[in-house]
Amino acid sequence: MGRFSEMKIFGGRAHRELLVKVSRYLKIKIGRLDLYNFSDGEIFCQILENVRGDDVFIVQPFAHPVNENFMELLIMLDALKRASADKVTAVIPYFGYARADKKDKPRVAISAKLVANLLSVAGCDRVITMDLHAAQIQGFFDIPVDHLFARPVIVEIIKSLDLDDEIVIVSPDTGGVLRAREVATRVNAGLAIVDKRRPRANVAETIDIVGEVKGKTAIIIDDIVDTAGTLVKTAELLERKRAKRILAFGIHGVLSGPALERIENSCIEEVYVSDSLPVREGGKIKVYSIAPLIAEAIRRAHENVSISSLFD
Repeated sequence: MGRFSEMKIFGGRAHRELLVKVSRYLKIKIGRLDLYNFSDGEIFCQILENVRGDDVFIVQPFAHPVNENFMELLIMLDALKRASADKVTAVIPYFGYARADKKDKPRVAISAKLVANLLSVAGCDRVITMDLHAAQIQGFFDIPVDHLFARPVIVEIIKSLDLDDEIVIVSPDTGGVLRAREVATRVNAGLAIVDKRRPRANVAETIDIVGEVKGKTAIIIDDIVDTAGTLVKTAELLERKRAKRILAFGIHGVLSGPALERIENSCIEEVYVSDSLPVREGGKIKVYSIAPLIAEAIRRAHENVSISSLFD
């Protein structure tokens, strides 16, 4: 009789804390591997246990340093496929290069498509990711993609805050309207949309806001909090429009450059970000965990059970 397809979970050095949380939820041990850098920076990977015929999952977000952790993921994929794993799924809570998803300027790379190609070539059979910057990136892959959403976790947190004032959910740009509307519907709140222009990368200019925020608790919902420029400028606009309180939810806390300083000096009371990336809680930064969501998606993928039903 052939060997049963066992589920195994591995991970690189990008986010060990999340990997441990996921493994505990699934009640399985983290797979053993030898992973290190040569003196010139090249990455070496050896799988230290038998994975022949197994259903293997690698948990590896594109955390800082992005290129190092992405290359590490590719090498782990290659090592597992060469070790005769039956199926290898890349679990990428934060999918990097997603902001380069179209040719909106002359002579620019569509890096999201390039990343999708590289994952497939490295031997990836399936991708599980969360809140892509642009949903159409799923179409860049020739392999199945399970697209998760942090929305249910955010909704539960907002409900637990027990806010007395009338709530309005704010999308900081038109691209995030669908995400904000879905949260607003589930917490029975109003919706406001900011008209934002971006003259160049990591620079945002807010123009005006559509919707009533005066005297209300405004909750900004964004996907990526990078330099926090968009978040802070949106909050300043809400303050000028006389919102009573301002809170914010981000999904991926990149928090690069002046982000933390900007947030601490802003009129935002608290900024909630997920642990899709390694983030240290403190000051105005509050961290919520998406590990149970990731782990449940892994379990369902292994058991061939619907993942989309998680969000019904």
